[in-house]
Amino acid sequence: MVCAASKQVETKFETKFSRAGCLITRHSAPQRNIRTKLTLASRPPRHAGRYRSIRLRVFVTGGTGVIGSAVVRTLIAHGHRIVALARSEAAATRLEARGATPMLGDISSPQAWVAGLPGIDAVIHTACDFTSDMGPVELRMLNALLPALAARPGRIRFIYTGGCWLFGATNDTIATERAAFRPLPAFAWMVPHLQRVLASHEIHGIVIHPAMVYEPDGGVFRRFARETFNGEAIRIVAGGDVRWPLVHRNDLAALYALALDRAPAGSSYIGAAIEGCPVGRIARAFARRSGGPSEPTIISADAIATELGEWARGYALDQRLSGGKARQELGWRPKHLDPEAEIAALA
Repeated sequence: MVCAASKQVETKFETKFSRAGCLITRHSAPQRNIRTKLTLASRPPRHAGRYRSIRLRVFVTGGTGVIGSAVVRTLIAHGHRIVALARSEAAATRLEARGATPMLGDISSPQAWVAGLPGIDAVIHTACDFTSDMGPVELRMLNALLPALAARPGRIRFIYTGGCWLFGATNDTIATERAAFRPLPAFAWMVPHLQRVLASHEIHGIVIHPAMVYEPDGGVFRRFARETFNGEAIRIVAGGDVRWPLVHRNDLAALYALALDRAPAGSSYIGAAIEGCPVGRIARAFARRSGGPSEPTIISADAIATELGEWARGYALDQRLSGGKARQELGWRPKHLDPEAEIAALA
């Protein structure tokens, strides 16, 4: 479902996807010798209107994941200053190399780092502790972080990452932000959390629902690339006609930057550059590139849930989602609209 969004867990199926469908990078337990480096300049002035051209201090969770790392890179390129939560020495090193300031912490233990947050103007939450208790883990984080942000002067922007799997199977209907949630049960906990963010009068709450996040050989396509590299038939869930809404991670990062700059409080946006692409087409594009088996192997939703967990039933959802609101209201212009051509162009 999500997208979206920070932590990668190695399995036989290669990766797990957090934020209800988005790949996120998972790290080992934090080490004690990591140092928090906070050398930020004075806080920029707050404006009642848009944040355009204002350099902000932004706190990012999940900043080394597929979504979060692209967001960090894009925001730094726009001149923002990034403080990012780091769960390990390795994560801190990667963040520092990208120009961010690492801060020791884990979303499962917010009491250890919330009080030490520096002056910030915004929070972008892309991380998720991808375990069976991921809902309670995030709830603890929100219970600690949101009151701390509310106690600060002004209304801090808070961008929460939802996900496409919250909308359930849409089949031939193209879902928009007005559609009722019909979440995959494994991610049902996310709905009250995002509603809490949007309803708060003490923060400037925004929600982004990423589609299935990809790179030509990464993100939701990573397993396909690995299977073709190994000369195996690609496994797809439920059938080749199942449609996945898609977004390249760089286009998604651009949407986060626009939302940070322009989105009004209480707004939600679906980050879908491609409304729905049959997954069989993606599988066959990889097969053509590798010369491997041309037809994918179909496995059931029950089989993938047994292998990876109940969350993986999202791969079987036939979905079409619209990114029209983000285009119209924020001026979002995705550049990656032909994943099959991008797969064909891989070296």
